[in-house]
Amino acid sequence: MIIQRLDELAAQIDIPLEILQRKTLNSDFKLKVPMHFAQQIEKGNLDDPLLRQILPSIEEAQTAVGFSQDPVGDLKANPTESLLHKYEGRALLITSPQCDIHCRYCFRRHFPYEQAKKRHWQQALELLATDSSIHEIILSGGDPLTLSEAGLIDLLHQLEQIPHLETLRIHSRTPVVAPNRANMKNWLAVLNASRFNKVLVVHCNHPNELSDETHQTFQLYRDVGVTLLNQCVLLKGVNDSAGTLKRLSKKLFSQGVLPYYCHLLDRVEGAAHFEVDTTPTWQIFETLRKELPGYLVPKLVREIAGEPYKTPIYENADT
Repeated sequence: MIIQRLDELAAQIDIPLEILQRKTLNSDFKLKVPMHFAQQIEKGNLDDPLLRQILPSIEEAQTAVGFSQDPVGDLKANPTESLLHKYEGRALLITSPQCDIHCRYCFRRHFPYEQAKKRHWQQALELLATDSSIHEIILSGGDPLTLSEAGLIDLLHQLEQIPHLETLRIHSRTPVVAPNRANMKNWLAVLNASRFNKVLVVHCNHPNELSDETHQTFQLYRDVGVTLLNQCVLLKGVNDSAGTLKRLSKKLFSQGVLPYYCHLLDRVEGAAHFEVDTTPTWQIFETLRKELPGYLVPKLVREIAGEPYKTPIYENADT
């Protein structure tokens, strides 16, 4: 079940509708949250970090200098509909315009997904086939795991026909927010038989997002030879403390997932209220480096439009 109405959310989290209404605005980027994720929200807690990620807040109406509709330059790196080619050796295929959840800080909340709805896969696949410098294909969106099982299998078979592709990387929030949707038996069997090196990068920002169901889903992917990594976004009021990120890294690892990236907020219009100031960020990561083994400390990065890689952020860097 997907919650798309404020009254449904209010009933689920035991907060009076009139209180939620005072906190929200009517947005073109609509409320959308799977029941599994909603069940992880603490009932009665208006400041719950999971609720903050999905509630269309009146703070989204604030304007801020430096925030735009295309903060990472996706549209300029768009050689054809559905294909992004920003980094050496890698290309990203927008496989679906849909997500199972609408995260309020999403850097693609203004992306023209009507292009991807046309599914110009054939043109994208032809471009991939002619560029032997591309060795890794990244399935993104939206969320690729919102495709039908048959659609995913068909796409994988087509990608396997391109001989210079070696690695399949899937970026998905579905295994975290709606884990049962990711448990597609035939899809997992095809993944198991695939010649590709296989990587699943999930997106989890807070330890409370993880559950027995996420653990079971991660294990299914590990069982078919998929390497599991996590990326999170540093978000004010959600995970902007060393304690929270420490618990997140340890819980991810207990479920078979390695922390990979912690992104500074992409400066997309409507999300300025999530940005964490520089000084607290340094303090958080200094504490993490002291209290966690290196393999549990995610790399702090920012994506800068036009740069050929994710930019590592260090204390003496100008952010």
